[in-house]
Amino acid sequence: MNVFQIEGTIMLVAALALLAVKIFALVTSLMFTPEHYRAADKLTKPAWVAILGLGVAANLLFVGNPMNLINLAFTIAALVYLADVRPALSGLRQR
Repeated sequence: MNVFQIEGTIMLVAALALLAVKIFALVTSLMFTPEHYRAADKLTKPAWVAILGLGVAANLLFVGNPMNLINLAFTIAALVYLADVRPALSGLRQR
């Protein structure tokens, strides 16, 4: 196995992992109502669904290169959603 095969395998695994994170974020964003987003004082549901949906689409289009600028921007958006927005929305549901 040469170094380029190893690099290609690592990049593919990274792309699939980032795709899984973005799909998870998109699916969970669809589970809350627009009222939850307003009550949590976050960006609107259509905005988050659009951002995360475009992130999934970009990851699928650029599956060979997870480290390009577009994929990195949408990965950051998905991580922000998972770290900040989703916990705020989940906290509202438990009350």
